[in-house]
Amino acid sequence: MLNKTIAIYAIIDDLLKAIGHDEDCRRDMSDAEIITTAIIAAMFFNGNHSKACSYMKDHKLIPNMLEKSRFNRRLHGVSVLMNDLFHQLGMILKEISDSTEYLLDSFPVPICDNIRIFNVKLIKSEEYRGYIASKKRYFYGVRVQLLTTKTGVPVEFAFMPGSASDVRALNALPFNLPPGSEVYTDSAYTDYMSEDDLEQTSQIKLKVMRKKNSKRQDEPCNQYIKQHVRHYIETVFSSITCVLPKSIHAVTYQGFLLKVEAFIFAFTLKQAFIE
Repeated sequence: MLNKTIAIYAIIDDLLKAIGHDEDCRRDMSDAEIITTAIIAAMFFNGNHSKACSYMKDHKLIPNMLEKSRFNRRLHGVSVLMNDLFHQLGMILKEISDSTEYLLDSFPVPICDNIRIFNVKLIKSEEYRGYIASKKRYFYGVRVQLLTTKTGVPVEFAFMPGSASDVRALNALPFNLPPGSEVYTDSAYTDYMSEDDLEQTSQIKLKVMRKKNSKRQDEPCNQYIKQHVRHYIETVFSSITCVLPKSIHAVTYQGFLLKVEAFIFAFTLKQAFIE
């Protein structure tokens, strides 16, 4: 665990240097230490920042550890920077990847149980009340749209309200992929206009599972390939959702998103570099 913590800090610090990040040298904790602590909390302590801060301080990894309230304020202050770092890491993973095939899917992250919607204080909007078809139940929270490499390493993500359809992700994600890339999705991402636009402007092919009444039916060989990849997508995304705790404690909606982002960041580092 100690070696993994040091490795994560080294990666974060190198990424900050690569983008030319500058900060006040008079600070007790650097931005790299703040982001590293948040990722360590997600990777080893189920998102508990207090336990992660205590661990970093007790092992003298960060002697000048901030108090809980100051740490949370600093973490919220670097939320945009943390997002930039993730996508910078995603760019690196795309460049070193041998494959041009990617997987796109979504998974729900509940803020609370459906029965407690009226008591939730983080955010109040019917837009965040979605439906999980596989479990045949409603949830209240966000839907994470995640783009991964063929081996299941996340490279892009976007947060959408729980009721948002998967098609909206085609406009929310940057799709900053090499020309000639192929993105495999399920039938929920069927949008012929977006398919044509991506192929014409970015030379990216959306390999969407076709419905029986689709206007663009596949050849039997292409249909077999998509079905095979679809089963692999389900396996990959089940491993990602397994790292998320059953409930994520947060005081604000922004804090909730920060913790979910930290879980995705931690999973990416773990899959790509740590293990």
